[in-house]
Amino acid sequence: MLGLLQRFLPREEGFFDLFAKQAANIHVGAEALLKMLSHYTGVPEQVQIVKAIEHEGDELTHALFTKLNQTFITPFDREDIYELCSRLDDVIDLIDAAASRFVLYRVDTVRTGTVDLVKVLVSATAEVEAAVRALETSQEALKHCIEINRYENESDRLCRTLIAQLFDEEKDPVQIIKWKAPSTSAKTSPTSSKASSSRAPDL
Repeated sequence: MLGLLQRFLPREEGFFDLFAKQAANIHVGAEALLKMLSHYTGVPEQVQIVKAIEHEGDELTHALFTKLNQTFITPFDREDIYELCSRLDDVIDLIDAAASRFVLYRVDTVRTGTVDLVKVLVSATAEVEAAVRALETSQEALKHCIEINRYENESDRLCRTLIAQLFDEEKDPVQIIKWKAPSTSAKTSPTSSKASSSRAPDL
């Protein structure tokens, strides 16, 4: 009976617009983190810029959850909508946390490897945005997910290299502790937060 009813009730498609805005906001956050680390001046102010982007992400997440609670017929499974929304929110939260740690740990200079790591993050979030925008038509989403996974592997490699160099070059334990947490937290991969999937939700 429910299946028959669903055929006649309109589906709410506004979710896709909110998803696209959420994914675009993540990419903006990643770019802001890269700008901060590439031009490492006025760091506290730049951290606040990242935090403002994270707050915008929270607003979009709340809007999506509100829409989900108020919508009878959704474009795809409710649990999938909730999961995707939550995972996208996780990514911008992790980007914000990564930026904040550079202030918290009083990091004076940035290692080249950390910048390279965040460049991979920016590329990955661009693919997340493209994948999310492709969900409405189910075209090309899987291709972008494969690229996200490739960037995840690249970030793993860069992170291992960065940590190895840190222990090779730095003998002061305090400096190692000071550098390890902010540097590795920059590995804020969309796939490590399960923001993407190997398949698109059934539409």
